[in-house]
Amino acid sequence: MKILICSAITALALPVMAGTAYAQGCSSVYVGATDYDQSRPLTLDAAIARAANASPEVLTAALEAKASSADADQASRWLNPSLSVETENFAGSGSLEGFNAYETTLVVAQTLQLGDKRRLSERAARAEAALASAECSVRSLEAQKLAGELYLELRAAYDMAEVAQASADLASEFSGVVQRRVDAGASAPPELLRARAEAAALQAVADGARGQVEAKGLALASVWGSPEIDFVLSGTAEIVTDPAGGSAQPDSGVHPSLAAAKAGATARSAATDRARAGAWPDITVSAGVRRFEDTGDSAFLAGVSVPLPVFDRNQDATRAAGLRTQSAELSAQTVEARLRAEQASLAAQVRAAKSRLQRLEGEALPLAEEAYTAAAEGYRVGKFDLTATLDARRSLIKTRAAVIEARLALQTYTLRLRALIGAAPFEGEIQ
Repeated sequence: MKILICSAITALALPVMAGTAYAQGCSSVYVGATDYDQSRPLTLDAAIARAANASPEVLTAALEAKASSADADQASRWLNPSLSVETENFAGSGSLEGFNAYETTLVVAQTLQLGDKRRLSERAARAEAALASAECSVRSLEAQKLAGELYLELRAAYDMAEVAQASADLASEFSGVVQRRVDAGASAPPELLRARAEAAALQAVADGARGQVEAKGLALASVWGSPEIDFVLSGTAEIVTDPAGGSAQPDSGVHPSLAAAKAGATARSAATDRARAGAWPDITVSAGVRRFEDTGDSAFLAGVSVPLPVFDRNQDATRAAGLRTQSAELSAQTVEARLRAEQASLAAQVRAAKSRLQRLEGEALPLAEEAYTAAAEGYRVGKFDLTATLDARRSLIKTRAAVIEARLALQTYTLRLRALIGAAPFEGEIQ
């Protein structure tokens, strides 16, 4: 197992330049080359932090949040005035022949948005920018949680590979015991073949387990956009503790999913107000000067243009926006209810997983180890047959694997609960 971690990974253990994005609250984005010292062992907290800083999904969402903020700035701009120049009454007939009687008109026009449209448009755009930022926080939490879970799975795969290799070594050692009994005439030769077959099968399992470690490492590295394993696994496994001793209390912050749902409702409400203002027609005022070439005189002119809201008063768009607001408000209520249910469910799963792990570690594993030791010694002295010994060893291997699976389940449920309530190491992204 150490061959993979110390060779395949440590062979790459040089500082490299990796593209990264920093999104602090999704309000600022930095894209550039950042050094990652691969010789430093990767911890759970480091994996989560790296996912928050370098995940392509987080970078994309952060850039979209900045783009939405730019859209809001654009929505606050005044409409540009227009300038028109007209020349008429030339190249005609009679008194209008040639260019002796033509008239030139210069006009400046400005469209004025009534109904407070500009302010409401900016408000709606700011609400959309807030929604984009909230959605970026959701993506960030998802990336962090994924990195945390994959890290725990990598740890479990590493432990499983060590158990598999230890089991293969144990089987190989036991084959030597069978060999000596066969040589002494105390056991039949087929027993040696059976023991060697068991040892070969367990070695094949160990080989497959090493492949799983590499696969999990690649999956974790892909979270922050790396195509290869660019980290060294720490030698000591971290323990993900149950927040508040099993009593999961919500953090003072708001979960990103709920914040995004509420931001969506606010954005839809602002869009409704903007649509309602669309019932007011925009007027265009104009002013200019006209020159009469035949007399050399000039005169000012002014005008007002108002569309008549006879057929379209934006009533359908207003109704549609109102319905979307109701839908967004209902969605926010649903998200909050589901988060509360998920919190209760995760707390229950943590308690159940903790009880299962304690039972396996405290009772099942010691008994399985004792049973195999007794069976192996009994076979060596001729008290037990080979079948009983192999069964005891299979039970031991199965129990060791069950302990690893139970520990992974407990840590995964605890990690999800911490992410849900905003406990460390997720608190920085939630509050």
